[in-house]
Amino acid sequence: MEQPDATIHQPVRLKIMAALKALPDREQIEFVRLKSLVGATEGNLGAHLTTLEQAGYIDIEKDFHGKKPRTRVRIARAGRRAFDAYVAYLREIVETSER
Repeated sequence: MEQPDATIHQPVRLKIMAALKALPDREQIEFVRLKSLVGATEGNLGAHLTTLEQAGYIDIEKDFHGKKPRTRVRIARAGRRAFDAYVAYLREIVETSER
């Protein structure tokens, strides 16, 4: 990768992807929990999640838990691959600068 992934190469989106990548495969996290992990406002997090979903990097599921609406997020396979490639890109930069 010669250039960083433009979708992930943004501080909040990078935090989101790192938090989701840390989850076991196919496990979801609730929006409220993700919001507290990345330190974003609801609107800001929602906008970033929309961008990541449109890129195919995450899956968003909305349903009801009892009578309360619930939004859960998980990383998609394409998101795992993209995040791994992004981390490899960063490692390459660090290794090159250490030479």
